[in-house]
Amino acid sequence: MIPENEIRISAIRAQGAGGQNVNKVASAVALFFDIAASSLSDEMKERLLKLNDRRITAEGLVVINAQRYRSFEKNRADALMRLEEMIEKVKKVPKKRRPTKPGKGARTRRLDSKTKHGKTKALRGKVDY
Repeated sequence: MIPENEIRISAIRAQGAGGQNVNKVASAVALFFDIAASSLSDEMKERLLKLNDRRITAEGLVVINAQRYRSFEKNRADALMRLEEMIEKVKKVPKKRRPTKPGKGARTRRLDSKTKHGKTKALRGKVDY
């Protein structure tokens, strides 16, 4: 879906526990995807930039760090899959909301329940003999 030349992938060292191997091997992946320079449609770019996601920087760069697995290949595939999921989320055009009003029956039911509740509360007051 996205050309390989638009995605930049670099190997980084993973964080957390992993023994001696974690200090020697760069198995984690940092994926960078520039939204403005991509071949996506203008509408999709706009929706991607409007997404409230901490992985999108203010400059319009998507940064995905993948270190779930111990191998570079699996982490690379995981990062690409997460980018694809992000793009799939904005691919679908959101439906326009049509404002509606409650019907006459709903309004009368609401008002009737309010008056009934008010009468019930009024009966809880002090009784004056």
